[in-house]
Order: sequence, then C-alpha cells, then structure tokens
Amino acid sequence: MAGRFTPRPTRTTVRGGHVAVGAGVPRQAAGPGRVRDWVPDGPLDLGLVLGPLRRGPGDPTFRATPDGSVWRTALTPAGPGTLRVRASGGGVRGEAWGPGAEWLLERLPELLGAADDPSAFVPRHRLVALTRHRRPGLRLTRSGLVLESLIPSILEQKVTTDEAYRAWRLLVRKFGEPAPGPVPGPMHVMPGPRTWALIPSWEWHRAGVDNKRASTILRAVRLAGRLEEAAGMEPGAARARLEVVPGVGPWTSAETVQRSHGAADEVTVGDLHLPRIVGWALAGDRDADDSVMLELLEPYAGQRHRAARLILLSGRVPGRRAPKMPRWDIGGL
Repeated sequence: MAGRFTPRPTRTTVRGGHVAVGAGVPRQAAGPGRVRDWVPDGPLDLGLVLGPLRRGPGDPTFRATPDGSVWRTALTPAGPGTLRVRASGGGVRGEAWGPGAEWLLERLPELLGAADDPSAFVPRHRLVALTRHRRPGLRLTRSGLVLESLIPSILEQKVTTDEAYRAWRLLVRKFGEPAPGPVPGPMHVMPGPRTWALIPSWEWHRAGVDNKRASTILRAVRLAGRLEEAAGMEPGAARARLEVVPGVGPWTSAETVQRSHGAADEVTVGDLHLPRIVGWALAGDRDADDSVMLELLEPYAGQRHRAARLILLSGRVPGRRAPKMPRWDIGGL
C-alpha cells in the first residue's frame, strides 16, 4: 500500500483529507464478522481515501488504529453497521458487523475509490505534479450516503472547525447508538432522521449549535428520503436537490457530494480559506477570491476538486496576517 511512510500531517494536510494510518501487526478482532477481500487496480492509501469522512480527531464514527486499520460506522438503508478496513497482502480486507454489514461490504470498492479514475487527472502546475507524485494512493471516496455528509457539513457552516467537530462529537455520542461489533473503544452510529428531529432545543444549545444551523438540519432530516435518493444522481443534479433545502447553499452541497459521490469536479466555493490557499499555491496571490480560484482551476476542468485536494495536501499555505477566527461557545450562555 502506498503511503506507509507518510510525513507527519499538518493542519492543512488534515484539511485535505489525510489521516495517519499506522503500520504494524494486524489487530485480531474479538468477534466474527462478514468479510470481503478486494484488490485495487493501483496504489491505494487508506488514510488519504477515507480521511475526508472523519470529522475531527474525536469523531465517534471514525477511528484509525496503530495496526493500520480504519474503522467507521454508518447508518445504512439496511440499518447501523461497523466497517473495519485494513491492508491485507496485496489488497484490502473489509470486515463488517451489524444489520448494515452486507450493504457496507457490497459498496466497499466504491468507498475505496474504485469508481474514481485518477488517470484522468493531468497536472498543469509543478506543485500539483509533485504532490501527486508523492501521494500516488489518493483516490476519491464515494460513501453512497448523503445525510452522513450533509449534517456535519451544516454544522461546519460559519464556525471554526473545532466548534463544528465538538458539536458533531457531542450530538452523536449522546443521541447515536453504540456501534455494533468489536470496536476499538467507544464508537457510535449517527442518529437516524427521527432522532435528529426530536433533539430538544437546549441540547443543540449545549452543543454550541445556533438556531440557524439546527433549523437547517431539522429541515433536511424531514426530507431524508428524498435527499438520500440524490446518492443515485449525477453530482450536479444532487447538489441542486440539496440546495432546495433552505440553509443549504453551494458550499454545503459541494462538501457533501465530494464525499457521498466522489465528485472529482465539485470544487468548494464560499470557503474562508480555500481561495487564498489555491491562489497562493498556483499564482502567489494570497488575496484570491472565488472567481480567481475558479480561473486558476479552469485548466483542471472535470478534476477541480482533486486538484484542490492535492494543493491542500501539499502544505503550501500563505502566512497568517490576522488572528484566528474567534471561537464562541454559545452553550455557556
């Protein structure tokens, strides 16, 4: 597997979707689960592929263990499930538990980027080419689940990542159910739509979620069935359906379909930092806005999201010229 000896991740590489996955003696699972072996057709770095699905280091639905395994939970159409993925020989072994085990294993190849075509990407800048050379195992994951990416993306609107990760962690731990299977420590499955809809207003407040974001999530879960149907649509059509929900705009829909669809061209606009990072990396412009970013990414049409991820993974960012965005804990009010 590519990426065994990856450099220590920086804040920017984490934003680019990198999770450090250790290499060591495989952990022996404590109980039997359903198993599937799969051999990718090229280099595959589990940490790079699955990293975007993790919402912070304390995400109760995701864990990377020192033995090289990546664990994740999911609320599938068949019910809750836990998936463990690890390198096995020249391929990958997936083990799954719970009612959603079969669903997770059936879609294991797509989760690991089988539907992605890295060969379609042609670097146009030296920095991008160098990063691609150093990260040959990068593929774009396709989870096939919309709400599990949409809800945390809504939580990340207009706040710091630390605030959003904390809210996701608190809400999933309190209202999600324990993960099935022999998980490596406490893990939980994301709550179902009805559970999200019944969370009291004061619990949103304690988690630091303002009324605007909470209301957007409540509107989304009321349309859960229709939104999950978007997993079978083309990314553009899926984004259009998501943006019908008041409070879900281009930023949120792009962040969602990048994970649910493995959308190689759906670049995030409306982000506070991404335009300046792309502008600095490709043109030395630290004041670039969305229009400049899109112009710089135009040579990568069809692959703009992949290009942006490679830029983030390069670690080339402009120096700060202002204090960090302040963190407001509304739960303490």
